[in-house]
Amino acid sequence: MKNVFVVGAGPAGLFAAQKIALAGHQVFLFNRDIKPGGLAEYGIYPLKDKMKFGLRKQFAKVLGLPNVHYFGHVKIGDGYDLTLDDLRAMNPSAIVFSCGAQGYNELGLPGENSAGVYSAKDFVYAYNQLPPYASMDFSTGKRVAIIGMGNVAADIMRWLLRDNPHRKTEEVIVVARRGPYEAKFDKKEIGYVEEYIPREEFLRELDRIRETCAACNQDLSVEKLGDATFPFLTKTFPAEERPRLTFRFLSSPKEILAGSDGRIEKLVVTENDLALRANGSTAARATDRTAVLDVDTLIFAIGDKHDPTVGLPMGPDGYATKPAPDSSTETIYEAWDPAINEPLPGIYVVGWARRASTGLVGIARHDGEEGAKKVLEYLQGQPEQDSLSTEELLAELQAKGLTPVTNQDLEILGKIEEQQARERNLTSFKYSDDDTMLQAIQNERGVLATR
Repeated sequence: MKNVFVVGAGPAGLFAAQKIALAGHQVFLFNRDIKPGGLAEYGIYPLKDKMKFGLRKQFAKVLGLPNVHYFGHVKIGDGYDLTLDDLRAMNPSAIVFSCGAQGYNELGLPGENSAGVYSAKDFVYAYNQLPPYASMDFSTGKRVAIIGMGNVAADIMRWLLRDNPHRKTEEVIVVARRGPYEAKFDKKEIGYVEEYIPREEFLRELDRIRETCAACNQDLSVEKLGDATFPFLTKTFPAEERPRLTFRFLSSPKEILAGSDGRIEKLVVTENDLALRANGSTAARATDRTAVLDVDTLIFAIGDKHDPTVGLPMGPDGYATKPAPDSSTETIYEAWDPAINEPLPGIYVVGWARRASTGLVGIARHDGEEGAKKVLEYLQGQPEQDSLSTEELLAELQAKGLTPVTNQDLEILGKIEEQQARERNLTSFKYSDDDTMLQAIQNERGVLATR
């Protein structure tokens, strides 16, 4: 039996931990957040309760294994609670990084630091009640621009137009670098907001780009486009006053202009042409034409990236992994130091820590389990070594001034939040700041101690 550390308790980390634990090893999970789940807890749309409840049950089953030990509220990285060297000093036989892609791609535009400009990841964290984002200012105004046409963008459209209890949005403008056929959101996701798309205005936008798209063999007829990406074109909705969802295709953000109050006031976009690649895909090519959109909020969803402060060597696509043999289709999970051209023995990356923004929960689970197989193969060749017990490891964390949240604490917190949901007549409830969660756990511990 050997000790294995897993950094990150999203789906990839949890299911990697399960596979390693079921093989008979002790697994210690270190998680930045108090609660486990990662994007499965704080990235899935708030009203998708059935999905969240199902995943929480699966995660609870993993954490219920007697040899899986959870330490939440412990952040790993240079300048954080523990460094990679700190973890190594605790003498694990292997370390698995499943901490995801904690950063995001920035726009790199003049005026990007204006008030009212947010990354989609941070904005989603805020409305999903992840501390500390839930307590930060993510206020939105009447005219909101969204950069991107993926499922995250569709979720944000839905929140702004339908479900935000403080909603004051009058128009959401989706700015898309390419055309309507390049939309990446699922039909189901855009279906939640399709009634907000003014049909005649959408058709005028299609007319604006029709010639450019036709040159790339893209038919913008209602029938073809309705079947491919925008089903609302073949439907009829009752006429009523509602916020508007409009699209600005073949456009890329160029500059953000702030008003006298420092908040975004206008978004300058570059108009693009569309070029057909040899493989049949399209590429956006900037022109010298620009347009100005009057907006008071900008949310950009243009991809995720890894956090270099974690302490792992970086490669061209994130954390560096051992180069695969030529012509090999093998997925490589072993971390690699390109500076010395050698592996980092016993260190692995799985899930979005291996490859950012790839798939949802099912794919993350598979990747975590496949990575765990490689860890188990590595452990077979490793000698037994002196390792810290759960009690010793907890004491060492506390000696560093940390307040780790354990498996038992999670059970306590879960019961408290269930009680809060019942009292408030809600389907579910969760606290939105760490201090309140920690205090609730501490109070309940005191009550239990007196019984």
